[in-house]
Amino acid sequence: MIFKIASVDSLVIYFGNEISEDIASIVQKAYFSLKNLNIEGIREIIPSYTSIYILYDIFKYDYSSFVEILKNNIDLDYQDNSVKEIINIDVYYGEEVGLDLNDMSLKTNLSIEEIIEIHSSKSYDVYAIGFSPGFAFLASVDKKIAIPRLSSPRKSIPKGSVAIADTQTAVYPQQSPGGWNIIGRTAMELFDKNLEKLSPLSVGHKVKFNPISKEEFLSQGGVIWV
Repeated sequence: MIFKIASVDSLVIYFGNEISEDIASIVQKAYFSLKNLNIEGIREIIPSYTSIYILYDIFKYDYSSFVEILKNNIDLDYQDNSVKEIINIDVYYGEEVGLDLNDMSLKTNLSIEEIIEIHSSKSYDVYAIGFSPGFAFLASVDKKIAIPRLSSPRKSIPKGSVAIADTQTAVYPQQSPGGWNIIGRTAMELFDKNLEKLSPLSVGHKVKFNPISKEEFLSQGGVIWV
């Protein structure tokens, strides 16, 4: 673990410098270990793929003493035995919303039907919440459909777009720029300012994508937008 000052009342613990399932697993163990410790004075804990950001009470701890507490108490072998909640997300994988399905089919030498089957056949772990509220990084997709980000990001990705980049998959909770490969769309709301955590997804959850028809997608409030 490498500790670095982030601001006057926060720090970041680094567990590695590259995105991998092994490092992400260690981060999750450290995160749930910290949550379980309930250390007084910790105001916020935010995990990412390779690090954990901690906001703490500077009137209770100075930086050095706080780091020592963390070093002596974080258990990197911590086992979270709670049952992981599975969040089911209905997805319409139609070509009019799966903007990159045809290109993916060519690049992977798989049919569109095979891509959909592979993507929806497993559940994914939420490893981190990303650049916008509700953008959950999920891993890992089958190597058969793991392809790099687009060389030229799109200026606008429709809300609810389901995407793949390398070994990760995610849903765009809001319309935004992006460079991931778009394979489908969901009508599920993944960002809600009225929710305490802003999103139904959080680190520790599992996500399962369920293919649905265009009619079902539209009946759920989905919008076809290209």
